[in-house]
Parts: sequence; C-alpha cells; structure tokens
Amino acid sequence: MNVWAPRSPCTAACVAHALSPASRLVAARRAAALAGAAAWAAVLPVSPARLTPMTRSLLAALGVRAELEGPGFSVPGEVGTLIVANHVSWLDVLAVLSVEPVTMLAKREVGDWPVIGRIAHEAGTAFIDRDGLRSLPGTVAELTALLRAGQSVMAFPEGTTRCSTPGPLRRAVFQAALDAGAPVRPVTLAYRQDGRPSTVAAYVGVDSFGVSLGRVLTASSLTVHLRVHPPLHPSAADTRRTLAARATAVLEGVAQPAPASVPSPQEAMESGEGGGASSRSMTV
Repeated sequence: MNVWAPRSPCTAACVAHALSPASRLVAARRAAALAGAAAWAAVLPVSPARLTPMTRSLLAALGVRAELEGPGFSVPGEVGTLIVANHVSWLDVLAVLSVEPVTMLAKREVGDWPVIGRIAHEAGTAFIDRDGLRSLPGTVAELTALLRAGQSVMAFPEGTTRCSTPGPLRRAVFQAALDAGAPVRPVTLAYRQDGRPSTVAAYVGVDSFGVSLGRVLTASSLTVHLRVHPPLHPSAADTRRTLAARATAVLEGVAQPAPASVPSPQEAMESGEGGGASSRSMTV
C-alpha cells in the first residue's frame, strides 16, 4: 500500500442500525431472494439493456429501495459525462446502475467479488489499482477515451468509503474530463432507514463483504437516496485541482467555488438543470 493512498476516518465502530434489525425470518427470505436473483445474474449475459433491471432485482431482493432526486446522470451532448459521487458502500454500485447503465470505475478488488464482480466485468467496468500509482496515467487515458466516445463514466474519487459526510475528492479522474471536454455531474448518495440517516450500509474499516452483507440483509426500511446535482462545465482556465474542488464543494453542501472563467450562455442554461420542471423524484 502506498503512502499516498487515501485513508478513511471511519471504522466498523461507526456502523449501526438506525432502526431495530429485521427478524431472522425476514433476513432469511431476503437471502433466498438474493440467491435467486444472483443465480439469474450469473447465467444471463450482461448488456446495457439488462443491466438496470438486473441491478434493480438485486436491490429488491436485499430489501433496499433506491430513490432518485433530479434528472438522469448523463448530460446531453457529443461527449460523455464524468459522474462523481461520495462513496459509502458496495451498494453504491448497484444503486447507480439501477438508474442508468453507465461505465463504472471501480477498485481492482471489486472484480473478484461474487456476482457483483461478474456484472462489473461484463458491464465494461474500468478497474483501478488504488495502490499502483504507475498505472494511473493509463487509467486516466482510458477514461478520456470513453468520454470522448460519448460514454458516461461513474467514479468515486474519494478513493475510499466513509460512513456519512463526504470527504475531499482525489484529482486524477478530473483530468479525464478536462482532456475530453466533458461535463462533470456530482451525485450525493445518502442511506436512510425510514427517513432517518443511517450508517448500516457502510462498508468501512476491516469489514468483510460477508459481514457487511449480513447487516444489509437485517436492515429495516433501508433506502439509498441519489441526489443529482447540476453539471459542472470545465472552463479553459480550470485545472484538475480546481475542478475537483468545485465538485467537492457541491457534495459537501457548501458554497461552490466559482469556475475559473465565466461560462457561456448555453453553459449557464445547462448548469441550471435539476431545478423547476426539469427536476424529478422517482423510486427505482
């Protein structure tokens, strides 16, 4: 592990149910439903058309609801959209793909996970070695090519998971947006139980996938809320540092730093996306 790798302040001690856990019978039913959904996912070929219904069925089996606030992820245009979100849980991937079949950027270990790993591989996920700095330029070049080809890419630039409050975003992936001339779409992920903020889904510290899965199976009324923010359009004077800072400010809910130059009228109009009639809230 390199000394530059991001560190999460969260440990397994941060993780707790906000409501009384579901009964063993409910957990057993969910486990059986998950096994059935996973069996289908393991047999059926993964394609963009199947990705969204497949991930929705896995979430439903787990008893997890996904709620979308705002427009979809991708900004219309010739290039793709770099979508960036805070990172809480392995459920984040399923929640995002249940909304739109974007290309994911995931850590290398995800490719070895049961079911999710296979879906990730067949869905064209780009894997990153968090500890291998030498491979980073190649990953950025790969993301740039995807964006230029019109494919939207989802990344978790914190580089680690946190229980709740988003942390600073790493800058590397924002270089891909700059090189491709692609908009950046911040998305805030928040987990709740019957409307109450919850850390039960967090996958942090020394947690194993099995232990985390067990908590999710016993979580009562678990919902993942995806809040889609207006896109950020890079200016000619932006750097990956300033662009990452702008996205971090959006996710942290503080005043957004001004772009390095004044956007065009078209960009200003597009950046207002997500309010008024163009905004919607739906459950997936």
